[in-house]
Amino acid sequence: MFSEISSTAAAMCLGALALGILGLVSARGEIASSRGLDRILALANLSIALPLAVFSALHFAGPQFVSDVVPPFMPWRMFWVYFVGAALMSTALSVAARIEVRLSGLLFGLMMFLFVAMIHLPGAICHPHNRIVRTIVFREMSFGGAGWILAGLAMSARGVQPAKTLIAAGRAFVTIAMVVFGVEHFFHPTGLPVVPLEKQMPAWVPAGALIDYLTGTLLLIAAGSILLNRSARTVVSFLGAWILALMVFIYTPVLFSGLAGSNVGGQIEGVNYFADTLLFAGAVLAVAKATPRASKQ
Repeated sequence: MFSEISSTAAAMCLGALALGILGLVSARGEIASSRGLDRILALANLSIALPLAVFSALHFAGPQFVSDVVPPFMPWRMFWVYFVGAALMSTALSVAARIEVRLSGLLFGLMMFLFVAMIHLPGAICHPHNRIVRTIVFREMSFGGAGWILAGLAMSARGVQPAKTLIAAGRAFVTIAMVVFGVEHFFHPTGLPVVPLEKQMPAWVPAGALIDYLTGTLLLIAAGSILLNRSARTVVSFLGAWILALMVFIYTPVLFSGLAGSNVGGQIEGVNYFADTLLFAGAVLAVAKATPRASKQ
């Protein structure tokens, strides 16, 4: 079934496997000591590190697939492809092992916002009616926000002053993405849930439109709980758990379906969709993790 899997897709999967093992080993203590939904929050670092390893592997094993994304005004195009690949792997290792996350999370967030400013936002401005380009802008901003939340959490553990500012900024970017994605689910209820891009819901998924509507509703409710400061930790944790469930029951079969195809682009697309959605799940879990417990939120 997977006899024709490309070396690029295989490298991406191996990167995910290696970081997954490292992330689980590093999180085992937090998982064991947590109760209820907090066990889900213990997977925040893993959910962010694993996709970064996937994207890093793509930069090294298939640089031709990402070189065109480098802005044309940047010299040494291939240097930046490999440099970003190295930066992503460094961040993945740091976040998974929970070592110097205050620095890696800060720099990763900064890199994502530079991508938005230099690549995605100009594209969205040039194509204002293209919802896919617009969605990617908010997706990348939420990824950057996740990095800043992790950095803020690491800083707060050491009593560093900018921690609250970083966490607040990161929460804001992820919350904005929740609102945008939630609304998009009601206008386009036939696509894959969570991050509403081009790929459509597989025909074998029962009640696909209902899943999209439910996901959109949960995204908006979670964003509302953050904005109103009402039960935000619990509600956002539940959203994270829902997204992880979708990863298991929808995105994993989509991933294997892509890998089983003979087209290299389709294989990479399947892995990318899985990794993008898991990274957004990590951003949601990071928001919940950074939300303090309180009797009245």
